[in-house]
Amino acid sequence: MEQRSNYNKFLLLWSGELVSAIGSGLTSFGLGVYVFRETGSAADMALVALLAFLPVLLLSAPAGVLADRYDRRILMMAGDGLSALGLVYILICMLTGEAQLYQICIGVFISSVFSSLLEPSYKATVTDLLTKEEYSRAGGMVSIAGSARYLISPLIAGFLLTVSDVKMLLMIDIGTFFLTVICTAVVRKGISAKPADAEASFLESFREGWAAINEKRGVMILIIVSSVMTCFMGAMQILAEPMILDFQSSKVLGIAETVCACGMLVSSVIIGIRGLKKNFTGTLSISLMLAGLSMVGFGLKENILMICGFGFIFFFMLPFANNCLDYLVRTNIDAGKQGRAWGLISFLSQIGYVVAYGTAGLLADNAANAWHIGVGRGAAAVIMVSGALLAAVAAALYRSKDVRKLEEQSAGETYGKTNDNQ
Repeated sequence: MEQRSNYNKFLLLWSGELVSAIGSGLTSFGLGVYVFRETGSAADMALVALLAFLPVLLLSAPAGVLADRYDRRILMMAGDGLSALGLVYILICMLTGEAQLYQICIGVFISSVFSSLLEPSYKATVTDLLTKEEYSRAGGMVSIAGSARYLISPLIAGFLLTVSDVKMLLMIDIGTFFLTVICTAVVRKGISAKPADAEASFLESFREGWAAINEKRGVMILIIVSSVMTCFMGAMQILAEPMILDFQSSKVLGIAETVCACGMLVSSVIIGIRGLKKNFTGTLSISLMLAGLSMVGFGLKENILMICGFGFIFFFMLPFANNCLDYLVRTNIDAGKQGRAWGLISFLSQIGYVVAYGTAGLLADNAANAWHIGVGRGAAAVIMVSGALLAAVAAALYRSKDVRKLEEQSAGETYGKTNDNQ
């Protein structure tokens, strides 16, 4: 039976996630600036980012199982709504005095625990709502929402920090959760929930999810590459702020981040309008290689124009890489196992972020001390090395026959379904 498109419902759901991403970006930017100003350490900034990310990683696989067992929209509403509790805690600490580093860490950890429910349910819901032909176009839209925290949030946050402080950013972010929950509730009302897979145990569900991603060697290769890729990209994301703050103000940082993220907006719009229809493997490899080379240029000099230019190229490449990865994996996994599969995929592919957040800040601080340079130049050195390694991984991926086989199989299935419908 042909799947019915619910693209309008997807757009409503996407709108809620766009608002949520903007709010999260405000908090991330504000807390990053706050911590760096208080401590002057890239490692402390990385610690906050690590604790904000680690629960999402560790709980992604159980969250994926829950996404296949229970109503995915309810899980999204719970994840979005309850994650505000951690931010409320940080806000209360700031209102009663200066928030200490450990208090900020506790708050972002609590928020992240509940946020972990979101991603597997969101990705599986996209599969529920759309037809296979709409996946690529929807992937571009999802990339636009993801880019909002880098494109819109820094500009707003940089301006607000000149007239207020981080407390205002936290209050705005807390308010966005309510709108996101409302959008998800409306979407839930318009579609029926799939029967819960409650008979299988959690362990059995994990095994089924593992079998789904391990069935094809190319899928596992992509997951491994994704983990390596997130490690190098994580270094760029966590060290860009201390690198720029070392010689510029938070307002300039906000403008620079927005200019760089415009690259993601431009390419996301292109993909959202036209989509990607072929040569996913080649596009993936080329986009990753150019992203890696742009990281090298990003850290070369303390020149804000050069930083913005190479940052623009870096972010321009990301939606192409993410869209290709999403398509190649999504079209090679059974729809009934999408929730538990995406939970495991999120866990495995994002281990690289944990490595980056746990080591990049320390490496930058140690490089600065060893070479008697500023923390910003130490951060730049780590970014440049990471970019060179990412380019090398992209070159190796281009030669993978197993990954190309995924694209051939997916194209064959689409062709077969087209003939059946005629």
